[in-house]
Amino acid sequence: MIKCIEKEAAVAFIVRVVPRASKSEIVGEHEGNLKVRISSPPVDGAANEELKRLLAKQFGVSISAVEIVYGHSSKTKQIRIAGVTAEQLQSVAG
Repeated sequence: MIKCIEKEAAVAFIVRVVPRASKSEIVGEHEGNLKVRISSPPVDGAANEELKRLLAKQFGVSISAVEIVYGHSSKTKQIRIAGVTAEQLQSVAG
């Protein structure tokens, strides 16, 4: 189960990113965090933008609803997505 905080019509959770993967995909839960593979390299914010696009598509929200709260230059990031519930997050994590 993904550890998350649901507050003010948004959900916040930790994502563990694996950059330079063969394809961008949500892998599932790993140690209470959402594990995501990103095909983009971690150069000039490309991986962060790809992560935001992938999460927005998966949750059916706009890219602007996805915010990287902290961890911009780290593989471990806190994400906040507006308009998403904890239940939706758990269903995506599988």
